[in-house]
Order: sequence, then structure tokens, then C-alpha cells
Amino acid sequence: MTRDAGLTAPRPGGRGPVALLLAQDRRLFDTAAALHWPAAERVLPRLSRAADHGVLWFATAAAIAGSGTPRARRAAARGLASLTVASLTINTIGKRSVRRPRPALDVVPLVRQLKRRPITTSFPSGHSASAAAFAAGVALESPRWGAAVAPVAFSVALSRVYTGVHFPGDVLAGAVLGAGAALAVQAVVPARAAAGPAARSRAEAPVLPDGAGLVVVANTAAGRAESVRALQAVLPEAEVVLCEPSRLRAELDRATARARVLGVCGGDGTVNAAAEVAVRRGLPLAVLPGGTLNHFARDLGVEGVRDLGRALARGHAVRVDVGRFTSGGTRGLFLNNCSLGVYPELVRERDRWSHRIGGWPAGVLAALHVLRAGRHPLTAELDGCVRPLWLLYAGNGIYRRRGLDPGHRDDLADGRLDVRVVHGGRHPALRLLAAAVAGPLSRSRSHAAVQRDRLTVTGLPPGTLLAHDGEVTGVDGTVTLEKLPEALTVYRPPRARRRSRVSLRRDHA
Repeated sequence: MTRDAGLTAPRPGGRGPVALLLAQDRRLFDTAAALHWPAAERVLPRLSRAADHGVLWFATAAAIAGSGTPRARRAAARGLASLTVASLTINTIGKRSVRRPRPALDVVPLVRQLKRRPITTSFPSGHSASAAAFAAGVALESPRWGAAVAPVAFSVALSRVYTGVHFPGDVLAGAVLGAGAALAVQAVVPARAAAGPAARSRAEAPVLPDGAGLVVVANTAAGRAESVRALQAVLPEAEVVLCEPSRLRAELDRATARARVLGVCGGDGTVNAAAEVAVRRGLPLAVLPGGTLNHFARDLGVEGVRDLGRALARGHAVRVDVGRFTSGGTRGLFLNNCSLGVYPELVRERDRWSHRIGGWPAGVLAALHVLRAGRHPLTAELDGCVRPLWLLYAGNGIYRRRGLDPGHRDDLADGRLDVRVVHGGRHPALRLLAAAVAGPLSRSRSHAAVQRDRLTVTGLPPGTLLAHDGEVTGVDGTVTLEKLPEALTVYRPPRARRRSRVSLRRDHA
């Protein structure tokens, strides 16, 4: 008698539908136990033990993330998130809902059996659920990595029957629950691959298969040396200029004298500086993401060197809108957004800490500091009405939210500003959170959202801060925000999937 005989299954009795299914499941188990699997004797038991407590999947996620590409890192994170949801579901609901005993071991060869047999109930298989959840989560973000992980996940599920700790039905149910967990995570936070790059109008641009004629200015403060090395491997004829932030604009201006295409590697602030030069000199821009957030590159569908290389090799470029702000003698452009109120203070505070603790922790720390500082709202005149404002945000193009994702732009040439205002009052944190949850085209006593092609804000006191693409500048008096329609030509990879109606209408216009 085995140590956990109290949890081994008795032979079936009765003739109801459930009893018949259980009997068939046991017959399948007995058939699998009787098969001779010499090649699996050393592999499957070890693989089954390696998957205990998700150790195998955490190690796999680390290996995937270590490959260095943004999509791989997202795939690893999505796989672990799906695994977490599946494990919580199995352990809190699944195991307690169906108290099915584990199989008897009398038909399983001793060489297959695990040294430590589980003492929990058999239905459903937690290992199978974790394996399916991780593999499905990875595949939803990156089909290539999903294809690599799938055989391992299948082997783990198979090992649970091979070692005699689960019936085939337990494994199948666990796999279904695991895949469902991955789909649940997908519904809340959609995979970027499902969204696809934004639709825009095509533009003429040089074809540079080996990078000859491309001059890339890389911001060394971004700390993405691997991106530069990968660029030189994919585009060997491209010229790469490494520079400190203080020399960035000067090097960009110098690069235009010898470049057919101006390239840039860095974060959104670096890309903003390059866009100003490209618009002024009439050059197409090639963007290689090298910062923390990379909003503009992300919405273009450029995630790394391979995407940029494909676009340059085919001369595939698009025209996009550029936002412009003007305040007295101060003028600047923005590709992503422009804002007044607490956000510029948050950006300035984040920059103080980001080089010490990293971008995301610095952002959290800055938000806590700004919201707890007890600052007064900004007073300004908007649409003829003077009112206190916690935040005025203008996005270059309409942001559309998917699940809990903060939003992507489906079209960077729509001619619109996505304007969102959080009115002054008590509890700024709650007002800002309510505005973020409500999203675009919302109105309430605490926040409002509209779409404009031009906006003027007056009555700003001296020393007012304005943030644009992560950079902060001072303004006062009147600020005018407007769109420069299709002012910038930028490379982006061709869309693999069928284009939207908007894109087709523009191509035929």
C-alpha cells in the first residue's frame, strides 16, 4: 500500500454519465501505464519535478527575457502573469471544488514514479494548468517564442500521466483552465501584437537595405548599448554617432549635412529633438527605441532593430502629425503629448531619481511626492472661463484604451489633439485617477475630455512648467497648442495583417 492510499482512486461503480466518463478516464490511464516508454524514463520524471512550484517556468521566462528584445520581455511577463492567474484559480477553486482521489500506483512501473507524490486532490492538474497558461501567454505576445515553449509545456502535462500522479482527464481539464487564464489576462491587458501598428498614409523615402546614407545619433544616457551593437550588425553601412545629452542637438544638426536619412536612438525626449531637426531640414526620420517608455516608436510598430531594418530595406515610411506649442518667444514640438499642471512637476521629480533607481521606480516615487506635497492647482483661462486645474493634457492624436492598457494611437495622422482636463478641487489623486479610468470623451464635475485641432490657454502665471515628450520647459501668459498635419516622414515596418479601412481610404486618396 502506498503512503497516500487514502487519496488513491477506488475502481468505478455505477452506470451514470459521470461514472462512465470516470471509468473511461481510468481505462486510458491504465493503457498509458501499460505502454513501454524507454526514451521517457529519464526525461519526464525530471521534467515533472522541475515544474514544481513553477520553477521551470520562472527559469524559462528569465531565458526569454534575457534574449534582449522588447517583445521577448513582454512575452515572458505575460507568461508569468497567466501562470499566476492559473495557479491562484486552481489552488483556491479547482482543487476544493472536485475532491477526486489520485490514481492507484499498482499499474505504474516503479521507475516512473516520483519520489515525493503529491498529497492534494487529483482534479484538475495544477502542473498542466501552469504549463498551458505560461505557453499560451507567451504565444499571445510572441508566436515564435510560444512555438519554442509549447513542446516543453506539452511534455510537462504528459509527464503527470506518465508518472502516475494524474488521470488524463485531470491533465486535459488543467490545460483548458490554463489556456483560459491566459485569455483572461489577454482580455484585461491586450497583447501588443494583437493591436498591430497604427494606420497612416504612405510617404516616399529612400531604400537603404544596408544602411548606407543613414546617420544615427545615439544618446549615451539611454544606456542601450546593445541596441547600437545590433544596429551595426543589421545595417553595417550606417554611421552611428554616440553623444552625451548636452551635445545631442548639435550632433543632430551636424548629421543632417551628410545624411539621406536621419536616425536616432534614445527615449521619447531624444526622439523629440531629432524630430525637430528632421522637420526643419525636411529629412525622413528613422527611430530606434532606446529609452524606458518609447511611446512614439511603440505606436509606430518599431520595437527594435529588426523592425527598423525591414522598414529601411523596403523604403516603407509614413507621414505623421506633429504637435506644436507656442508661448511668447518659446516654441517647441511634441510627438506624444504636452501637459500643464502636476505632470510637469512629476516629470522633473522623476528625472531627479531615474539615474539612481531606474525609470519606473522613479516615476512611482515622483508621483507619491507630487501628490503628497500639498500643492495648489494651476489657475488658467480655458474657453473663456478662469478655473483651477490640476492637469491639462493634450495628446498628439487620439489615444484609445484597450483593457487596462493606458492607450495606443490607432492613427498618428488624424489631425486631432486628445485634450483632457482635471479640474481643481479637493483630493487631486482621486480626481486624476477618475479621469484616467473614464478615458476620452468624458465629462464630469472633476474632469473633461474633448478633441480639438487647436487649443489656447491664457492667464498662466510666470514660472509655469510645461512638459512635452518627457522634457520640461517654462512658459507664462498664453500657450497655444496646435497640429502640424503630416509634417514628419518616419520609417515604420509594413503591417503583416490586413490594413484598416482608414489606411485604405488614405492610400487611394
